[in-house]
Amino acid sequence: MSNEPDPYLFTNEYKSTVLLAPASSSSSSSLGKLAGQFGGLASLAGINLGGGGAEDKTVIAMEIVKTWGFLETFIIDNNIEVEVFAAKDWNRSSNQLVIDPDLYDVENKKWVRNFNPSRGQKVEPSSWELFEEFKDRVSVSQDKTSGLVSLSVEYYSPEIAKQWTDKLVKAINAHIQKQDREEATKSIAYLNEKIKETNIADMQSVFYQLIEEQTKTLMLAEVSNEYVFKTLSPAKVAEEKAKPKRALMAILGVILGGILSVVIVLIRNFKKK
Repeated sequence: MSNEPDPYLFTNEYKSTVLLAPASSSSSSSLGKLAGQFGGLASLAGINLGGGGAEDKTVIAMEIVKTWGFLETFIIDNNIEVEVFAAKDWNRSSNQLVIDPDLYDVENKKWVRNFNPSRGQKVEPSSWELFEEFKDRVSVSQDKTSGLVSLSVEYYSPEIAKQWTDKLVKAINAHIQKQDREEATKSIAYLNEKIKETNIADMQSVFYQLIEEQTKTLMLAEVSNEYVFKTLSPAKVAEEKAKPKRALMAILGVILGGILSVVIVLIRNFKKK
């Protein structure tokens, strides 16, 4: 085994950040009122009226972005397994990623890493391994005062970091949009069946109101591209690295070196006594 230091141990990484605002829904206030009046009935029908509107969707979207299932789908849909798992640096002059040849053969486009079958490993990285490599590159946070959301990606290539940031915003909007569209469609079908089953005018009126609001949700989910998040400040290609902080590392190294020197002197004096 080589004792030489890893030249890629402190590789530069760049951060791209997009500033987002929760997209307000025109039906949020109406849903809130209906939730207070018919929340119990709606829940029995399997309909989620919510009440928080855009705030609820924002919280849900922020949590989903961090999940294994969502990030796995994002990696597969964008075909970035090699970039996530095998890249170890970025060549600025050629604008090309440096791929670890012990993991992936670029020329033949195949995985070549050593793997341990007894641990369930395969030559290709597993879904969990890809998630573990990617999750720490993505960060999402919300300002409690303004309610604005920041979504960031850190990566070796500043251009790829920007691309992934943009794609993540589109992906989470599409994910929540699809969920709401499917739920609204099922709810409308269910309510139409219930209208046929009852002759009570008041109950029919309630069902029609619920159908109206679910139809609004369905229409919004069909036409809106920025369903959960609206972009206030788009992501940019970073020109300065985000890490490693070499100046800070140097200062910490000096401090630790000083402490270690003092400890060694004290130990020697103690041994002499």
